[in-house]
Amino acid sequence: MSDTNPQKPAIRLIDSHAHLDMPRFDADREEVINRAGYTGVTGIINVGIDLASSQKAIALAQSHPGVLAAVGIHPQEARDITPKDIAGLSELSRRSKVVAIGEIGLDFYRDYAPHQQQIQVLEWQLALASESGLPAVIHCRQAEKETPGILRDWTNKRPASAAPPGVIHCFSGSLELAQTYLALGFYISLGAYIGYPSSRKFRDVIKRLPLDRLLIETDCPFLPPRSRRGQRNEPAYVVETAKELAGIKGLTLQEIAEKTTQNTARLFRI
Repeated sequence: MSDTNPQKPAIRLIDSHAHLDMPRFDADREEVINRAGYTGVTGIINVGIDLASSQKAIALAQSHPGVLAAVGIHPQEARDITPKDIAGLSELSRRSKVVAIGEIGLDFYRDYAPHQQQIQVLEWQLALASESGLPAVIHCRQAEKETPGILRDWTNKRPASAAPPGVIHCFSGSLELAQTYLALGFYISLGAYIGYPSSRKFRDVIKRLPLDRLLIETDCPFLPPRSRRGQRNEPAYVVETAKELAGIKGLTLQEIAEKTTQNTARLFRI
């Protein structure tokens, strides 16, 4: 990230989930990364969705001090995945600046891959997370019945002294579901959607989530803040999510920034 901005931001933030390797950033990727630094974003976790994007995430991390990488196969990309692909992912997980296995999980909304195949690929990658000692970045969309049980089976096999198992990315479920994930040791990550009018009912859940287990993210280029609907999202806008979260929690922006940054650093061991 650039340090050329003459006025240093008063806060420090980490965007815990971004996709800067995607084509929508090809024209101005460097400017986007620098702009994030100007707003106080000191770190970005760039998350892979398949082998190719995971390789790009690593390359991006290795060429930018403030960027780190997660490597994984998204459930929408699971259809043709074989153990050979998981072996390739295992090799990538050992590269420098890789801090997580992700984005992995289940997505029964679009059904790009058969459900059983998604479950198999998720279980393979959870095994890789255990093998590598890296936390998992979990995607769950319309698979709330299946995901908790799979994660419970996995976490039960981990040593009691193991580091936190991972994070539930873009969580928007019930308090009961959140408590299930929290009991398993997971962190919960929130994006700019918490400020959408459609998320008003969800704010009661957010108020009751423990601050010491929350991360914030952009999921860019997706899910832009309400003030930028229809535009491309980017890491600089994670401050908007921090502000929304501060308002919901009745805390200051500084308090939210400090705590979510500490949480992200603890989870990803950075």
